[in-house]
Amino acid sequence: MNDDLAATDDLASLGARIARTNELLQRMLAEVAKTPSTHAIFVDAGYLYAAAGRLVAGTEDRRAFDLDAEGLIEALIDRARTIFADSRLLRVYWYDGARRRIHTAEQQSIAELPDVKVRLGNLNANNQQKGVDSLIRTDLESLARHRAISDAALIGGDEDLVSAVEAAQGYGARVHLWGIEAPEGRNQAEPLLWEVDSQRTFDLEFFKPYVARRTAAAFDMSGSARPTRDDVRFVGAQIAAKWLAARGRESLAELLPGHPYLPGPVDQDLLVEAEGLLQYSLRGQADLRRALRDGFWEHLQGQY
Repeated sequence: MNDDLAATDDLASLGARIARTNELLQRMLAEVAKTPSTHAIFVDAGYLYAAAGRLVAGTEDRRAFDLDAEGLIEALIDRARTIFADSRLLRVYWYDGARRRIHTAEQQSIAELPDVKVRLGNLNANNQQKGVDSLIRTDLESLARHRAISDAALIGGDEDLVSAVEAAQGYGARVHLWGIEAPEGRNQAEPLLWEVDSQRTFDLEFFKPYVARRTAAAFDMSGSARPTRDDVRFVGAQIAAKWLAARGRESLAELLPGHPYLPGPVDQDLLVEAEGLLQYSLRGQADLRRALRDGFWEHLQGQY
């Protein structure tokens, strides 16, 4: 009799524990259901520049074309908003290379954009990126492990990214590979295509508004044809090359400690010469003046 009562008590206790566990699970599932899904976009800029340049401008040489990074990033965010309709954007991660991991003027302007994080690897003597794939893997794995993202849109093509995809998937995130149309063959490694959860390719029409082959600048001083920031930055670099050739490295050493500011006479000479080359007035145009100085400094720092 006592044994029967003890068994009944044990069953009742077990039933209570099971009921309590079920209640906790239901609460947890309810909280998860209320938490919105989150996605992030991971851009291997080396792949993007090379593939988009080849597709639109017929060249992978960054110096030969202009990329409207701000407009393109906005377009990618809009496309992600459509694809991940019930999800919110965490941010865009932009991975690029730079000598000594020092931001170029263009990378600085991208870093200043809202919802964008620029991460830099190194550039070697052959202008090849080093360390970018490991940065992507670190971020993908960390965000997935901490449940910060449920979906990752990855723009890249290197086989070395397979380990990054596997790491994120191991923590439950879904990885979607976004590619750029290749004029011939493929520009993404097959093992990478096999590993991801879905694939999507953006065509020529998508990239046309954001990539333009660079031509000699010739703009009307009246302001009827406003130059782009990249055009002005390029002119700033041209003037810096002439300035350095005329004054030598000793003058450069004197100038560098003042970065990012230029002495008044140097800044005024830069402005006047740039307006002559551009045939466009930069007076009262703070963004273009800033791009001009960025281009000037970028060239000088690259020579030091």
